Amino acid sequence: MYTIRQASLRSGVSVPLIRAWERRYGVVDPERTASGYRLYDDRAIATLATMRRLVDDGWQPSTAAAAIRDGSAPAADAAPPRVAPEVESLGVRFVEAAARYDGRAIEAVLDEMLARGSFEAAVDRYLLPAAVALGDAWSRGEMDVAAEHAASAAVMRRLSAAFDAAALAAQGPAVVVGLPPGVRHELGALAFATALRRRGVGVVYLGPDVPIGSWVHAVQASGAAAAVIGAVMPADAAAAANVVAALRTADGSLRIAVGGTAAALVAAENVTVLPESIAESARVAERLLS
Repeated sequence: MYTIRQASLRSGVSVPLIRAWERRYGVVDPERTASGYRLYDDRAIATLATMRRLVDDGWQPSTAAAAIRDGSAPAADAAPPRVAPEVESLGVRFVEAAARYDGRAIEAVLDEMLARGSFEAAVDRYLLPAAVALGDAWSRGEMDVAAEHAASAAVMRRLSAAFDAAALAAQGPAVVVGLPPGVRHELGALAFATALRRRGVGVVYLGPDVPIGSWVHAVQASGAAAAVIGAVMPADAAAAANVVAALRTADGSLRIAVGGTAAALVAAENVTVLPESIAESARVAERLLS
């Protein structure tokens, strides 16, 4: 077993980057000593080295991590996955504007993204991939966390405005949407809640980091017919499963779904796993109410 500094030397990945990849993407899950220090085995070292190689070869960290987790990480001479040129161009411009703290350029890119089709299409094709690219740039050390937060806040303002604008269309039984305790990455959850509201479904949006007891209270007090819990990263799966269990105990007839890139990792019975596409997820969630 190796300490994090030894793991860094053996894998070629800096200590801060190991911590970032572990927290953000769940590529390794080190053991902990009684004092809380991380310990890495040979398999973890190999995983970190593979992650480093893929990123060095041009892969986005999020894409590389997903390939490692599902066992599809390619051999050393494989090419990175292709990205549509216009998607990559907008994402690059967004990240570059964020790194410069250029508020006008950030807003201009967001305007261009949201003008390319319906809200759902723009979010699926441009907005969320750009947000992932933003996080990846931070993980590579290409921008300060303050720049990432500023750009993410700009995205949140756009999504919040779209959510509010969809209020007149919403009716019928309520669906409670939010994130489990400890989970704060809410762009996908708010985008999904907006898409669902645009389909005429009543949505109670709870936001990030909602305690388990508050989930139960929100469902009971609102008379919701369904609940959708977000699981963004692998580390979120356990918290999401705990929310599912509490809701199921409180109301056995409640329809429950889990969405987000880590939704398939939530170990719970009688729960619908939503597709990653915002548009498809909203359609599936609407069908849960019928």
